[in-house]
Parts: sequence; structure tokens; C-alpha cells
Amino acid sequence: MPLSQSELDQLCINTIRTLSIDAVQKARSGHPGLPLGAATMAYVLWTRHLKHNPANPKWYNRDRFILSAGHGCMLLYSLLHLTGYDLSLDEIKRFRQWGSKTPGHPEYGHTPGVETTTGPLGQGFANGIGMAIAERYLAARYNRPNYEVVKYRIYAIVSDGDLMEGVASEAASLAGHLKLGNVIYLYDDNKISIDGSTGLAFTEDVAARFEAYGWHVQTVDDGNDIEAIHTAIKNAESETERPSLIKVRTHIGYGSPNKQDTAEAHGSPLGEEEVRLTKKNLGWDPDLFFHIPSDVAVHFRKAVDRGKKWESLWHTMLESYARTHPDLAEEFARVRKNEYGKAWKNALPTFGAEQGAMATREASGKVLNAIAPYLPTLIGGSADLTPSNNTYLIGMPEFQPGQPTGRNLRFGVREHAMGSILNGIALTEGMIPYGGTFLIFSEYMRPPIRLAAIMGIRPIYVFTHDSIGLGEDGPTHQPIEQLAALRAIPNMTIIRPADAAETAEAWKIAIEHTRGPVALALTRQKVPSIDRTKYAAASNVAHGAYILAETSPNPSLILIGTGSEVQYVIGAYEQLASEGVDVRVVNMPSWELFEAQPKDYRDSVFPPNVTKRLAVEAGVPHGWHKYVGCEGEVIGITKFGASAPYEIIFKEYGLSVENVVAKARELLKR
Repeated sequence: MPLSQSELDQLCINTIRTLSIDAVQKARSGHPGLPLGAATMAYVLWTRHLKHNPANPKWYNRDRFILSAGHGCMLLYSLLHLTGYDLSLDEIKRFRQWGSKTPGHPEYGHTPGVETTTGPLGQGFANGIGMAIAERYLAARYNRPNYEVVKYRIYAIVSDGDLMEGVASEAASLAGHLKLGNVIYLYDDNKISIDGSTGLAFTEDVAARFEAYGWHVQTVDDGNDIEAIHTAIKNAESETERPSLIKVRTHIGYGSPNKQDTAEAHGSPLGEEEVRLTKKNLGWDPDLFFHIPSDVAVHFRKAVDRGKKWESLWHTMLESYARTHPDLAEEFARVRKNEYGKAWKNALPTFGAEQGAMATREASGKVLNAIAPYLPTLIGGSADLTPSNNTYLIGMPEFQPGQPTGRNLRFGVREHAMGSILNGIALTEGMIPYGGTFLIFSEYMRPPIRLAAIMGIRPIYVFTHDSIGLGEDGPTHQPIEQLAALRAIPNMTIIRPADAAETAEAWKIAIEHTRGPVALALTRQKVPSIDRTKYAAASNVAHGAYILAETSPNPSLILIGTGSEVQYVIGAYEQLASEGVDVRVVNMPSWELFEAQPKDYRDSVFPPNVTKRLAVEAGVPHGWHKYVGCEGEVIGITKFGASAPYEIIFKEYGLSVENVVAKARELLKR
């Protein structure tokens, strides 16, 4: 006899569970507890609510699903396979193995259908807020009556661990303020963490906290109650003015006779015997492994036809939209493909020596405002340092409740959330997000910066006050080791321009760079504008390092500078040149861009036979020895800063023309 709907539902849910525990057990590694406990809510969401197309995981108008509790990734992999994504059963069987599409935590760009890289708890939660901001902005810009070309929701499953992390609190607070009604999060309230009961450290009233943030909050008492979960999601979907949290009481390791509701079910395989017992408890044949009943396969694969139909209807609407609103449709098509034309490049301001000294943060603000009108999806702001970071788009509205067309984001004092929200925006095709703070506070942003680098997405960081040059605020605010720390992140690009002209070039590079995050390290203090009629053009910034000046193509000494310290290197060059020294000045705004150049170019800048090299940077010398070699020297900083006017600090720390000349002479005498 055919199965009833309730029987089919239960069979589908248990298929998710058994696929998950089989994969974890085969790998002898993983987290079986969450898939067992959260399978019902995931099933309801994916089969009754989520608008997606397994045949095209990148369909633009799809709903986004985030498994913020990324350790439970076999739940997601099971759903992706069952609903028809390009994720075979063989890949499920290769969970956590070398070269598989099923790594130990979800990875964006690696597994079809994974919207963001999660695992570090709280990050997925905050990414979703960024995705929601992007959806609201795009909808406000491009939708017109009868043409909702952008309309989707952000769904997530979040855990106790996500809600304990501070980044989630920051993001939740901002989401409540912004009234992001396109956010619906299901909270897997299983009351167990790795250490044991969440009661050991997490006894707050989560529902009351989120209500205080301005969220719409519901509670489902039984995580296996299909209809109650369905009703709660429907209620959340009808709430358009507040983000929604649905607190679902689940049981970690559900069905496991000996490990349900224990920490043992969290991060270790159940064990072969416990897997058998769990299957028996769920009414499953314990001798079947990776088994998908035919009725289950047919039911889940209906998602393919639904998805194709949704996308087809969307494309039909787009065709009509293009006839009715041709200019908007053309712009929308271009930004989805990251094509922005040439107008923004033509708008880049030029800076000459005649304009005098200028802080690179000031130059950055001028560049940003010059190009923004030509880049419709450039959106960003600052972590409550807008006047200091020069990140405000003058004359453009702010993104606020009821004003989603705004391009100025107010993140508040929430650097960690800002970084994660930028990632969520960057994960939305066509968006160009930027965020500003002091370089020292990049420390608060390291987790999302690292994840942006892993994912190869392109948020732009405007890190001002880049050295002891910020002056009187003292050592708590003066970055010393931060440049080195950022340079240590693979696939991260840091650009430290020497003057206003290089700042314009840095922005051009950042906009065009789409394969990873870019950080601009900018000065608070004014720096001289380099006379480009006398020294090499600022367009050379794209090479990462370039010969700024030389007395001879065969120098006996190479002076290397970056950022605000280039002025001291130039001063030393001029003095040494007047003394007859064959010297070359290399300006090196970006190690990463330089390392991407061909070896012939790199050797032309740093000839291997020239071993007398002196690098100058207001930061720790870590890493510079790659460029100065064993016979070279670095003038850097190996202690914390001090509170004083920046001119005095620079002099006391040896960052001066006089000290560069003295060190160069010592080097030449060796």
C-alpha cells in the first residue's frame, strides 16, 4: 500500500538521519548529534518553504540557506544530495576525505548549494544578516510594481554555540534595528554543548534577549512536530518588519538509545553498535547503509522540477522587465556579472604634488565619493568611525529602516559583526561591500577576514590610522604587529599607499580584484604627495613594488619603503645620491601584488646580485627579511607605541631621514 503523507514524512526525516550517521561512522569523524536532532526542522524547511533550484545552485533569486552550526554539515550534505544537487552518494560516502565535496565543515565554492563557509560559530549567523541587507538594497534599487526581480529570504539553522558567540549578538542587534524581515533563523535548542549541558554556562532567556533586540520570536516545544514547525515558519514569513527567531526544542542525537541528550553525541561518531541500535530505534533496518528508499528519492527530487519552474518564471519576468524598464534591466544584468563599465575608472581623481601633503585616509574618501555614483552596488560604512575613516558617501542616503535604497551603512561599534556582514554582502553576486575602522581594530575582525580569504570573496577593508603616526592616542590604538598579521593570511591582499595618487590606484585595484579580500592601510597624518614628474608613476602600484627612483641601473644599495615611510626613504635617497652613492628606491605598497608578478619582473626590482638592502616600515619587521636578505637590514618597530605627537614618535623610533641615511651608511661599510 502507498505510504500516507505522515509516514512518508517520517521516512524522509529518518533517511536524513541515517545517511548522516552512516557518513560520520564511515569517516570515523564528525558530529552526528545535530543531524539526528535537527532533521525534522530541516526537512520541513527544505520541502515546504525553501525556494531553490538544485539544477542551478547559483540562481540569483533563490532563497539562501545557511547552516551556521557548520559542524552538523552532514545534515546539509544529506539534504543537498536528496534534493538533487550535484552531490553524489559516493561523495556522501567520502565524507571528510581528501578531495571529496563533503569536507568537515561546509565550504563555499567547493560544494554545490553551500552558500557560505561556516564552522567558526556565529559567522554564518552574521553572514546571513549581510545577505539580508544585500537583498533589501537590491530589491529597493531594481524592483518595480509587478516586477519583484529580487525577492528572497535568508533562512538558517543556528545552534547554542552560535548564540553564545559575541559576533551573533552584534549582528542580531543590528538586524533588529534595521528591521530585516527577510531573515528567518531556526534555533536548534538541544541544550548540549561539547562540555556538557548548556546549563554550565548558558542560562539566559534567549527568547527574551532576541525580543529585546527587536526580533519576532516563536517557540516550538517539540522538534519532531512537523506541523508546529511548519506553522511557525509560515508565521515568520508573514512577519515583514522584524527578523524572526524560531526556538525549536530538539534532542541532540535523537534516537540514539545511549547517547541522546548527551555531549557524547556532539562531536564523535556514535560507534558501530550504537549506529545499529539507533537505526532499530528509528524503525530502520540496521543492516542497510546509505540507504535511500525509492519513495523518499521520488519525494525529495520533486525539488528539481519545482526549482526549474521557479527559475523559468523568474526569467520570463526578467524578459518583460527588460522591455518595460530597459535601463534598470541592463544595469541589473551588468552588476550580476560584475561588469561596471569604464565610467568609474574615468572618474578616479588625480592627485599631483601641487596639491601638497594629504592624509591617505582623506584621499581615500575623495576617491570613494568620486567613483560611487558609477558603481551602483558599492555599499558600506564604518564601525562608528565614519568621520575618521572617511567612508561616508556624501549626498547619498543611509541604509536605515524604511530606507533600503541607502548606501551608507551604520555598523555601530561592532567590528566583528561588520566583518561578517561584509562577507554576507560580498557573497551576493554583484555587490561590492566596504567597511572601515582603525587598523588596530582589524584584530576584532580576524575571523571573518580569514573566512573571506578562504572563500575567495572580495570585501574591501578601509583600515585607517595605520601606524604610530596616529599620535597621541598611544599604544592601545597604534598598530605595530597588525600589518604582519594580515600579511600572514593566505589569499589576502594588503595595499599601503605612499601618497594620494597611490591611494587612487589602490582603490582601482580593490574594485577590480574579485578573488579575495583587499585591505587598504591608510594614514591619519598627512604625507607628502610624491612629485611624479621626478619619480615613477603611481600606476605602478598594480605591480606591488616598483622602482620609484635610482641613480644607476646597477645600484650598490636598495632602499625599500612602504606607506608613510616612503617619504623618509626618498629623503635618504636624495642625500645619498648627492654623496655619489649608486642607490635605488623601491616603493612596495603590496607584498601580495608583487608576489603575483613574473619572476623576471621581481628580479628586475630586486636584482639577486644586489645584497645591500634596507627596508623601512612603521611596524614589526616580520617578513621583511624575504626582501632584504641575510645581508640586509630592516628599520621597524619591535615594541609598542607611545602617546605623543606623531612627529616626535617617528623620530624617537628611528623613522627619519637621518636614521635611514645612517643605517644605509653602516650597511655599505660592511
